[in-house]
Amino acid sequence: MKVGILTSGGDCPGLNAVIRGAVLKGDSIYEDEFVGYLDGWKGVRDDEFIPIPRRLVRGIGRQGGTILGTSRVNPFHEDGGGADGVRKVLEDHEIDALIAIGGDGTLYTANRLAEAGIPIVGVPKTVDNDLDATDYTFGFHTAVDIATENLDRLRMTGNSHHRCMVAEVMGRSVGWIALHSGMAAGAHVICIPEFPLTIEEICDYVAQRAARSKRRSPLVVVAEGYVPKDAPADFMDYEMDEFGRPILGGVAQRLAPYIEEATGIETRATVLGHIQRGGEPNAYDRVLATRFGMAAIDLVHEGGFGRMVSLRGTDIVDEPLTEAIDSVKRVPKSRWDEVRVLFG
Repeated sequence: MKVGILTSGGDCPGLNAVIRGAVLKGDSIYEDEFVGYLDGWKGVRDDEFIPIPRRLVRGIGRQGGTILGTSRVNPFHEDGGGADGVRKVLEDHEIDALIAIGGDGTLYTANRLAEAGIPIVGVPKTVDNDLDATDYTFGFHTAVDIATENLDRLRMTGNSHHRCMVAEVMGRSVGWIALHSGMAAGAHVICIPEFPLTIEEICDYVAQRAARSKRRSPLVVVAEGYVPKDAPADFMDYEMDEFGRPILGGVAQRLAPYIEEATGIETRATVLGHIQRGGEPNAYDRVLATRFGMAAIDLVHEGGFGRMVSLRGTDIVDEPLTEAIDSVKRVPKSRWDEVRVLFG
């Protein structure tokens, strides 16, 4: 078979490991030929691709980013041609199937194409870990490692200057990175979208921490999609991306002045931003991503189009693409109750 591969949406540690896993198994077991579309759906729209021989993927599993490039182009927008345009590109080059690696936006597009008869298989990718169709997505554990390391550093600075440090981590609609990195770093308040605290509650936890010890300054971790329960209507004002989702960022800077005014503690905000999804994937994500790539090429040969690979427990299984777009995996109340006793 001749199989196309693309990476779309935000970059993520482990993308290259997926490509490597699919190509090595496809070449060794099925004698497949691979091409990679450049810059996600943009490459499909513009008919721009490169061959992916076995030699091209040697050693890339440990590399961050994606050798194919990525973008947030949507084939159903900007004269992308929709399903008919994608079908024509694949047929012109005798592509038998397409493997789309991406998050909810990419998989939503993949599902629309599958419903139109395009032979497509999905691989879930998001550092946010917000896809309910899989227990974990690759990139999440690396993002938590990076966030935790930087929270530790911020804490040292906060302690030295007796400041409250507010750190913003990724998390569009869920607080998994904030929850895990905040617990690991010993944060005194963790703010997640699922269970929003009021500004007063946040300030009370900060004040409690400061009153207990002058040597250990308060550390607040906030997910980028968080909005305080009692926030004024104009607290945040976001622009929208190609998929109609808000372009998040900046909540830490908005929150810090409230904390400083209410507590009298000098407060600084830091947005970790893209460093969380850059760099090399950790060992866990390399293994998971490689297994996803190998399972994706198996799914192609099984004719499992309109489906995606998934992690359930320690097993790689497959699920309908609709499972990735119909339900967001949110932090459950049991996990929130567990971490909240650590605040203050």
